[in-house]
Amino acid sequence: MTLADVGPRPTSFDIEAATTENTNYRTVAWSGTHLQLTLMSIPVGESIGLEMHGDTDQFLRLDAGRGKAQMGPEKDKLTIEQDVSDGWCVLVPAGTWHDITNTGDQPMRLYAVYAPVHHASGKIQPTAYDAESDEAAGTDIPPAWAVEPLGTRADQHAK
Repeated sequence: MTLADVGPRPTSFDIEAATTENTNYRTVAWSGTHLQLTLMSIPVGESIGLEMHGDTDQFLRLDAGRGKAQMGPEKDKLTIEQDVSDGWCVLVPAGTWHDITNTGDQPMRLYAVYAPVHHASGKIQPTAYDAESDEAAGTDIPPAWAVEPLGTRADQHAK
């Protein structure tokens, strides 16, 4: 399936097919004014990466594979741990440290809905390294049409 981020215009597509066919670490599938949809593929034994979005709520849903979701108030205090698999969702409030690790024997495929918009429109990052490089270079920023909250708190990543 070929997707193109059409920006804040209406669209529709088979999200389960798009998610299970996606082989990139992250593909931005749609960027609206107030929320964004990304598709993710996490290799066996790897994770989305322990992080905290200061002003971004997230909804994540697994469409293939198995994992372990961890969340908590501090990066060294992950008080919630849940095994997840196809059909499970993970709801992450802004300010919550979180990670999902692929514990299965195949790539873990999931999609994430961010509110507010978090990534550059249409951005494709084949690997987690590419995503980290884009963030460090400042090339993964929300599009001009996205509404960002006042006083946005920066994301944090565990190293």
